[in-house]
Amino acid sequence: MDRPLAGVVVLDLTRFLSGPHSTLLLAGLGAEVIKIDDPAGGDPTAGAPPLAGPRGVALERVTPQDYGLAYLKRARCKKSATLNLKHPEGRGLFLDLASHADVVIENFRPGVAERLGIAYEALAARNPRIVYCALTGYGATGPDRDLKAYDLMAQAASGLMAITGSPEGPPTKAGTPLSDMIAGTYAALGVVAALHERNRSGRGQAIDVSMVDCLFSMIMDEPLDCYVALGLAPRQGNRIMRFSPFNTYRSADGWVAIGAATAQEWRGLALALGRQDLLEDPRFQSVGWRIAHNEEVDAIVGDWTRARSTAGIVETLKQHDVPCSPVRTPEEAIAWPHLRARGMVEPLRQPDGTASPATAAGLPIRFSRSPAALDAPAPVPGAHTREVLSRFLGLDEPALEDLQARGVI
Repeated sequence: MDRPLAGVVVLDLTRFLSGPHSTLLLAGLGAEVIKIDDPAGGDPTAGAPPLAGPRGVALERVTPQDYGLAYLKRARCKKSATLNLKHPEGRGLFLDLASHADVVIENFRPGVAERLGIAYEALAARNPRIVYCALTGYGATGPDRDLKAYDLMAQAASGLMAITGSPEGPPTKAGTPLSDMIAGTYAALGVVAALHERNRSGRGQAIDVSMVDCLFSMIMDEPLDCYVALGLAPRQGNRIMRFSPFNTYRSADGWVAIGAATAQEWRGLALALGRQDLLEDPRFQSVGWRIAHNEEVDAIVGDWTRARSTAGIVETLKQHDVPCSPVRTPEEAIAWPHLRARGMVEPLRQPDGTASPATAAGLPIRFSRSPAALDAPAPVPGAHTREVLSRFLGLDEPALEDLQARGVI
């Protein structure tokens, strides 16, 4: 059966993570994603450490078959073509390709696409149906639009770092580049929505996605601007200021996360702790009181967990229908039978199809009818240049040889 986005052609001008994550999702959903890289430098992640190859993982290239693990993960299910967009002929070839494409995605700094002559207006003049998505740190408009940003800056600028970590600690970034991944996901959603709208209007459009916007939209689900009036510190560690208890607690052999969001869950937790007195104390029945006295509540729960194994805690709380989970290391999460049963743990493969010494995540979307998966390895950089230019533009072998000799491809 066809995948959900079968027949959609995406020209991918992105680098690093936000854009490649977006096109990875589209590729897993069945779009034909064609990476367009500079013939001189190529994809910067292809040779960036850590690398993997026939001799295992390393921080420096050991064999010509070594590729960056980031490239092997983010370029799955994609094709790779090279094109010098700074060369007049290369720019012309790209415009010709865009006439046959459905989507163009780039994560240049604002203004770069215009200087190259490949911005939305130029493409739409050739192909009014084109959907054009620009992913940037701060967006295409606003006074800070020209600032350069990586995930660290986006987490700092959006307010996320100020609310992450323990109350007495410094501002802290999340352990994974959230702004890249979230912006890439929003961009994929925007592309799918624009393609759907195009079915009605017959016209494409431009999409503007900002890493900072996406993070800000997510953290502001919490009423952070009201914390001062409520007498709450903005940085709460693992707590959330709507429920109590809601935290991680040390066990006899590790850590466990426990949360009680409803009166029923609080009752189940009190019974699991063997503390009938907590149910008889009217103060503990008020979630507002428990939030205001989190230290006291956490001390009660923590005293109970420290005397028990993580597995024993989880089993006891499951019997009382209290949400809980062991705090797993990445290695433990990879070995978790549940994720494996869901198809979320996949062996990473080298471009030649051989096994890589690393693991990759599967596509976290399931359809009842349409297959969708990240089941093809990253390509050898530039492997599809001739196929793409021949199939879409009808160029023959002598023409391709000439373009390569002159540095256009």
